[in-house]
Amino acid sequence: MIVIKNVGSQSPVRTKRQRANRIKWGFLLGLMVFIYGSHAPLITLTKVDGQVPFNAASCVLMIELAKLLISLLSLVFTGSTSIPRSPPRLIAPYAIPAVLYTLNNNLVVIMQAYMDPSSFQILSNLKIASTALLYSACLGKRLRSKQWFALGLLMAAGGFHSYSSLDLQGPETIDVDEGPRLHITAWGLFLVLVYAGVSGLAAVYTERVLKSQRLPLSVQNLYLYMFGVAINGVSSLSSIGSDQGFLEGYSGVVWAIIAGQAANGLLMSVVLKHGSGITRLFVISCSMLVNALLSWAILGLHLTALFPLPCTLIGLAAYLYYG
Repeated sequence: MIVIKNVGSQSPVRTKRQRANRIKWGFLLGLMVFIYGSHAPLITLTKVDGQVPFNAASCVLMIELAKLLISLLSLVFTGSTSIPRSPPRLIAPYAIPAVLYTLNNNLVVIMQAYMDPSSFQILSNLKIASTALLYSACLGKRLRSKQWFALGLLMAAGGFHSYSSLDLQGPETIDVDEGPRLHITAWGLFLVLVYAGVSGLAAVYTERVLKSQRLPLSVQNLYLYMFGVAINGVSSLSSIGSDQGFLEGYSGVVWAIIAGQAANGLLMSVVLKHGSGITRLFVISCSMLVNALLSWAILGLHLTALFPLPCTLIGLAAYLYYG
């Protein structure tokens, strides 16, 4: 009787706490969906004569610097006056995600020249296959048959879109009178495949590192972005001799991209630390809806008749996986 009474008395408190946690996670994930979905259209808005006017390496470096600065400020605001000292064997693993994310961040910018924003957003779901397989193999997470089927639906969503929008001849052959439409070149498809593999490996490895070490997330972010700044700094130095200046081509939209990607990177660390890489996949997939809406409203992109099908498949996949 005593146990039943205690459980009953704590039940409303626990329910209220769970509801608050759901609201927090809902807001966090919703914000990530919006930032992720607006990334490709914002990059497209910066183009001048079809070319990205700013230095991709400098943009990625600015994003890493912003994340490092925010991590340092979070340590200060939480009452930490000094950086905790950790042995090199605990710090060294953070270099690998930094290398992988640096490669992926640069690929995101480069790929915009070979496809439209919605094609990039949906085809990037190919990372689902690599992430799910590595998630199961490297982290020992067993997925139920229904969950594998749900992830397969996400893959199918990208496949249907690819079938309806693939243009091997490139966007330059499109009739100007028809207006912009979904397209992707053969080179763009190859870059998406590379991006998907690297993205899956980076996410699974980062999740493993963040969860295996009992350090505050702000400290782990500090280590991660210290390597990120160092690696991207080397990349930026290699482009100093080019005709394009470090901040040349920067506009208000570019600074918005930097702020958004910095925030998204920090929020993704929260998901990987306290959630899972699969949740990250659904965030990326759901951002397709925001991406499509912004591409239609801002860029005037014409969607094909098959476009609602991938959207439906993604909704069904989320229902099956979490239902």
